[in-house]
Amino acid sequence: MIKEYIKRESYLKKVSPYINKDIIKVLVGERRVGKSYILYQIMDMILEKDKSANIIYINKELSDFDHITDHKSLLKFVEEKTKASKKRNFLFIDEIQEIISFEKALRSLKASGKYDIYCTGSNANMLSSDLSTYLSGRYIEIEVHSLSYTEFLLFHKLEENDESLLKFIKYGGLPYLIHLELNDDVAYDYLRNVKNTILFKDIISRFNIRNVAFLERLVEYIADNLGSLVSAKKISDFLKSQQTKISPSVVLDYLSYLRSAFFIHQVQRQDIKGKKIFEVNDKYFFEDLGLRNSIISYNQADIGKVLENLVFSHLKASGYNVRAGQLGKKEIDFICEKDGERLYVQVAYLITDENREREFGNLLEIDDNYPKLVVSMDTLIGDSSYKGIKHINLRHFLTSPITY
Repeated sequence: MIKEYIKRESYLKKVSPYINKDIIKVLVGERRVGKSYILYQIMDMILEKDKSANIIYINKELSDFDHITDHKSLLKFVEEKTKASKKRNFLFIDEIQEIISFEKALRSLKASGKYDIYCTGSNANMLSSDLSTYLSGRYIEIEVHSLSYTEFLLFHKLEENDESLLKFIKYGGLPYLIHLELNDDVAYDYLRNVKNTILFKDIISRFNIRNVAFLERLVEYIADNLGSLVSAKKISDFLKSQQTKISPSVVLDYLSYLRSAFFIHQVQRQDIKGKKIFEVNDKYFFEDLGLRNSIISYNQADIGKVLENLVFSHLKASGYNVRAGQLGKKEIDFICEKDGERLYVQVAYLITDENREREFGNLLEIDDNYPKLVVSMDTLIGDSSYKGIKHINLRHFLTSPITY
């Protein structure tokens, strides 16, 4: 491909084992997180190994492919581009959810055995329901996130220091920001446009939402309550106090729409002792902090909840299943599980004499042997701990493998 890009090695490593395997590769994630460029990187990886490979590429965000509207026109286009010789055909479809009944075409194309198929999508509900129905066990889903802190440093050619971390916190990790000046006027103008595209194209239009004003109020509420335990009833009651009457059931629907576009993530509560998953009072975090800050301006007073979002995003991108912990009446910020192992994480801006016992004490009351960690922005020299609980600086946490 002629596109220039910076490689995102972690995603190439995830895709690489499935190249030329009889399974559909589906990259999912919020718009503008870089799924298209990962497709370009996969194409180049394939062509490096097989220069004769026949690449069939469809991007539903380009007008060149407007004629592909449903599964029939998709099949026709692919058949026209298919090489009948011994060449291997590789099919790439960007934003596949824009094609009506795409799953029927994928099932047919896969059954033919002629294609190694890759696609991207920005709607979790549509992709998971349609693909699981028609292609159960025949596809692998890989979630793509906005840039991690280490990727942000690489993309923007920045040194790893407090100033760079602040830029990451303020402007987030959407890859296109490398083409813009990292200042409030320019960056937030771009981020607001991306936010509007996601809301209107992936949510309002797709789900035929009429109460746009309520959706915008809901997004503002979530942005202002990062990391807080909230329920549909609590949101409904708050909006009612602001002269906006919306039932809890409608709130739940709208939250699911925001999640389906990967705009926000839901973190359920789990009882640490009984392992019960609570059905009310969840936490919500944004996929990208820059988009959050384009809704509610970044304020140093919000640093605690913003850091919690940052740590959550890093844990999720690192492959952890993340829940909020409940230990009696006490809260543990995150219970993180991966490959049968568990990690407990507390997040704080700075550890002081006033909050030290709370941040470390909650973890000390957990009576198992899994690692426990407090992440903060304190300047630490070497390994630090308090009563056996490890204490790590945020920058070190974001730039080091999670092996505790």
